[in-house]
Amino acid sequence: MTDHVLFEHDARGVATLTLDRPDKGNAYDGRMLERLLACIAAVARDAGVRALVLRGNGRHFGVGGDVLGDPEAHAGPSNGGGVSMPSVCLALDACPKPTVALVHGACMGGAFALAACCDVLIAAEDASFAVPELRLGFPVAPYVPLFERALGPRALRRLLITGERIGAEEALRLGVAHQLCAVADMEAVLAGTLEAIMLCAPDATAEAKRDLRVLRGVAPTPELMESLRETFHRGFWSPEGVEGRAAFRDRRPPAWAPPTKRP
Repeated sequence: MTDHVLFEHDARGVATLTLDRPDKGNAYDGRMLERLLACIAAVARDAGVRALVLRGNGRHFGVGGDVLGDPEAHAGPSNGGGVSMPSVCLALDACPKPTVALVHGACMGGAFALAACCDVLIAAEDASFAVPELRLGFPVAPYVPLFERALGPRALRRLLITGERIGAEEALRLGVAHQLCAVADMEAVLAGTLEAIMLCAPDATAEAKRDLRVLRGVAPTPELMESLRETFHRGFWSPEGVEGRAAFRDRRPPAWAPPTKRP
């Protein structure tokens, strides 16, 4: 028995979750989802983790759910409870650590939603994206808010009602992917992204991610802006804020940055 997930944590503080069911295109089932949820929760709690990378083994990032083998993985048991891909997506979306999806091959359905919940999505030139649920005869309801945020309503309408795949270049144009590169260059691009992440203060990054999630679509009222000003003031005088300004003044890396990097 296997949970189809590899979990690694290196000395830099980079955790990597690898979907590991290559013979099935990394189609997810209940065991994979339980393991993903547990690992994401562990990353969120671990002060030693600075970033989380999500990737897939084999030809594809992920072809979606194992429809024939484990249909309840999509939305959970009909009587509630259990782990579903939507619940894993929400956990990843709420993760306080920076998250990076490294996508190659097919990225479809729930796997597409999972990748879209990462802060940064790096796509290989061979990557393709699709929401094929309607072709299989069932709605994509749990993922609509996640896809609409990543694609926008107009682009999502097209992908939903056609079920067709889009290539990496179109994903970049639509804003789903942030960077496009050759498959051979993916590790170098990932390394550059992680280096940039490491230059940012961990606690301030977690606060920024929380604000992005909580304030999504919220009108900027005077009361809200005053509350955010107070949040900024606390951060400015926090240990990270003091250290960051001292490092800038002394022309040295801050304590949280790789030692060879300057602010």
